[in-house]
Amino acid sequence: MRKSGPPKGLVSYLVLELLEERPRYGYEILKEIGDLSGGHWEPSYGSVYPILYKFEEEGYAERIEVEDEPDRKYFEITEAGREKLAEKREEVGQTADDVTDVILGFYHVFAVLATDERFDVDNPEEGEGWRFDEAFSAWIAEQLIRHHEYYFEEFERVEDTPEEFADRMGLDD
Repeated sequence: MRKSGPPKGLVSYLVLELLEERPRYGYEILKEIGDLSGGHWEPSYGSVYPILYKFEEEGYAERIEVEDEPDRKYFEITEAGREKLAEKREEVGQTADDVTDVILGFYHVFAVLATDERFDVDNPEEGEGWRFDEAFSAWIAEQLIRHHEYYFEEFERVEDTPEEFADRMGLDD
């Protein structure tokens, strides 16, 4: 079970990947991560900038001057940063269960707020905004399927129970 936020090391991994593409400044990195999430998540300034400064201190990135933009603090990856990126790729490859917990955890909260009588959410009137209800739940599921089909292939239902899926995929409990 996740305690909070993105999996440990995910933001620093994304920062290094983006710096490997080309030199960037902090705000640009924030916006790019927002774009990678389809506009649904953007890390805070308070997470990205300390990572950049830490990478600079540890020799994984260095500040560079960009002639057209002297007031911006651009960073580029160093050779040590490329080595660190290789480590981070391996680390992040082991966090799929954490990412899954975030996705499923927030969806469960959405469904509970829509259906559990213990909670009395004051939804906007129908047709006047986002609501915790079945129609919006269906839309969320539809978007997940569309993303699956965009990135992978045609969606096919998985009939396994969670236990059967975990057993078939060799997942630990």
